[in-house]
Amino acid sequence: MALGLYKTVVLVGMMGAGKTAVGTALARRLGVPFVDSDDEIVRAANMTIPEIFERDGEDFFRRKEEQVIARLLEGRPVILSTGGGAFMSQPTRARISARGVSVWLKADLDLLWTRVRARGTRPLLRTADPYGTLARLMQERAPVYSLADLTVRTLAGNSIETTAESVVEALRARPDVLVETEGGRAHGR
Repeated sequence: MALGLYKTVVLVGMMGAGKTAVGTALARRLGVPFVDSDDEIVRAANMTIPEIFERDGEDFFRRKEEQVIARLLEGRPVILSTGGGAFMSQPTRARISARGVSVWLKADLDLLWTRVRARGTRPLLRTADPYGTLARLMQERAPVYSLADLTVRTLAGNSIETTAESVVEALRARPDVLVETEGGRAHGR
C-alpha cells in the first residue's frame, strides 16, 4: 500500500538540520508536494533572504514568514519545510498545531556547523563568531523546538532517505496524519 497525508507535515529545526533535503525525500516517498516556506518568501518578495534581511530587517521577514506559512497551511496537505526561526512564533506554532503536525529534525551542534559553515547565505551567521552565534541560537531555540509534535534525530552517518524513513515511522504513531492508499483509494482513519 502507498501512503498519503491527511494533513500537512511541517519540518522544524535549526538551519542545517536537513529540513529541505529530508523534506524533499519525504515528499517523494509519500507522493505529495514539497514546499519550502523560505522559497515561497523569496518568490513573493522577488529578493533573496539576505537581501530581505538587509533591506527590511528580521522583524519584517518574520512577519512575512508567518503570513506565508499560514497561507500554505490552508492548502492541500504537503511536506512543508520552514526556516529555522519560523517555529519561534507562537501564532505560527498554533496554526501548525491546528492544521498540521510538526516534526523537529534534531541535530547536534557539530553536525549543524559542518553543514552551514561554508555557506554565506545564512544572514543570522554573518557575525564575528558564526559558530558561537549558531550555538547561542541552538540553545535559545531548542526548548521551543521541543514543543513540536514529534522529534526525529538527524545523525551524521544516516542518509537523507534513512532520515526520511525515520520521519515516516514517527508519523505512523499519529493516526491523524498518514493515510494508506490502494489503487488510488484511501483506507482507514
